[in-house]
Amino acid sequence: MTTIIFSHGQESGPWGTKIRAMAATAKKLGCHADSIDYQGIADPAERVQKLVAECRDRNDSLILVGSSMGGHVATAAAAELDVVGLFVLAPAYYMQGYEELTPDPPQVPICIVHGWRDDVVPVENSIRFAALCKAELHILDGDHRLSANIDEINYYLSRFIEKFSVSEKSK
Repeated sequence: MTTIIFSHGQESGPWGTKIRAMAATAKKLGCHADSIDYQGIADPAERVQKLVAECRDRNDSLILVGSSMGGHVATAAAAELDVVGLFVLAPAYYMQGYEELTPDPPQVPICIVHGWRDDVVPVENSIRFAALCKAELHILDGDHRLSANIDEINYYLSRFIEKFSVSEKSK
């Protein structure tokens, strides 16, 4: 079975509107969905450690999904875990003053969704990261929260998940 693990952003919680909508999409596709609670943990490195610890003993095919700082966290954790894919929204890559903290791209399929009007994480940061690792990249008419883009996000998430469902069925 495929399990989708969600990592929320710095100012949100584990079961916010976007994560609930994406979890419903994942469940419709036959996946298990879980979301890690990072509330009270400001340090991205501590969040990465928590995600790795939560996922290390799972025997399912894992897809990590993260938003903003959660995208950074999911990317960093993907290098330490046996994941099949990474799906990130407005990931906090190459943040001014913290560029060196951007994790190296993991060697798995990556899909990035970002808003043109993001005033927190510049869209250019995702373009730069996607160019580096040849990730799938979707830039939407949205802001940092991408709240108005849930349907588009779920469309891309469904397509991403379905790629792995097909490969699991062919095993």
